[in-house]
Amino acid sequence: MRTRLYYTSLLMTFILLISCNSKSDSYNVIDYGAIDDGKTINTKSIQKAIDACNLAGGGTVTIEGGNYISGTLLLKDNVTLHIAEDAKLIGSSNPLDYQSIDTFTDATGQKRGNCLIGAKNATNIAVTGKGTIDGNGEAFLSKNIKAKIKELNITETEGFGSNRPFLLRFVNSSQIKVQDVHLRQPAAWTCHFYQSNDILVDNISIYSHAHKNNDGIDLDSSYDAVIKNCDINTGDDAICIKTTSPKPTYNVQVSDCKLRSDWGSIKFGTESMGDMYNIDIKNCQIYDTKGGGIKILSVDGANIHDVTIDGIQMDRVDMPIFIRLGERLRTYRDAEKQEVGSITNVIIKNVKGNARVLDSSRVKPPSGILITGTPDHKVGKITLENIELELPGGGSEEDTMAKVEEDVDRYPEFSFFKVLPAYGLYGRHIENIQTNNVVFTLNGTDKRESQVLVDTNTTQSE
Repeated sequence: MRTRLYYTSLLMTFILLISCNSKSDSYNVIDYGAIDDGKTINTKSIQKAIDACNLAGGGTVTIEGGNYISGTLLLKDNVTLHIAEDAKLIGSSNPLDYQSIDTFTDATGQKRGNCLIGAKNATNIAVTGKGTIDGNGEAFLSKNIKAKIKELNITETEGFGSNRPFLLRFVNSSQIKVQDVHLRQPAAWTCHFYQSNDILVDNISIYSHAHKNNDGIDLDSSYDAVIKNCDINTGDDAICIKTTSPKPTYNVQVSDCKLRSDWGSIKFGTESMGDMYNIDIKNCQIYDTKGGGIKILSVDGANIHDVTIDGIQMDRVDMPIFIRLGERLRTYRDAEKQEVGSITNVIIKNVKGNARVLDSSRVKPPSGILITGTPDHKVGKITLENIELELPGGGSEEDTMAKVEEDVDRYPEFSFFKVLPAYGLYGRHIENIQTNNVVFTLNGTDKRESQVLVDTNTTQSE
């Protein structure tokens, strides 16, 4: 006969098993009140799920099965936000539904800091899944903000909607992963990492054309970052290495990405207070880009060095390579003004591609490479190796006499220098430029020289 002790022990074991099996590190936002009808504002419900996950020690907050509208969501330690393939997280059209973290003024003079998904001082966080995060950026166009003011009957309208939200924003955070998700149509930058580290961005796609200043991925005063296997199509910079503080951006690896931009596909700067170094970019495709394929710009004091860009295919790219050391010296976040910086030990190799046709070039006739310092501050050592660029031509006899302004403190854009006296490479104020197998071919006649170098020491080999 079984004793009471036996049944008591069996009951205790059963209760323990139930308790263990009921414990989960997965938190579905529907269980916290979220509604996937594409209308309900779910900010509080989704944030409750994130907070509960964090309080329990971490896990995964899951969004699945529909369209969820939300304002700002703040990730916390050890929390993964997972967007399932059948789900979409959509930014609210109401600016009042967003929070600003670490507000700052960007290079265009606009207040920034609002975001749809953000984190500050967080560790071990992630955004994953094959679903979509849509910033609903068109809601922040001027005409739609005016309609929202009328809808909400707002009387104090100054600044309403001007702090356009980023899609993802990470500040002073570490061990960050963004993987597999589709990021769409933010009102400002798509994915911004500021003073953060241990970053992995893998296999994401970005489409960002809803508004202005709509960068893809911005690494800003951050370090130990890997960006790989990404497909990025933006109206502004696709991948941007920058420093809006005196702290550097360093130890960055970018590989196997497909990039398109209306302003610059691979860019360093323009915000460039802190140094940028130990950066390797390889095996990327740049296509249909209007504002520059590779742009390396130090104008606010950054020392840019030990950069290697290797294995780039370019198709229909306006100004394939542009390097500028300037003296703008803009400051951010009340930091002290820097001394003029430097650019040296930059290697660009194994680049093959073609420029945009003459009718769609911002500068007519275009050129392939522009590298320039200033009379008082030369670019350091630049190595160009195995570069083949196909250009449309179109240069006249008059263009051979083109005057290239110094513009030492102006915003550094290649189009501001206008027509260059060389169709291939124009270099000026460079301490040492080494070229090996740099070849330019023309699809039309061009009266300009292939290369023009001014105030520059050169080493050439074939």
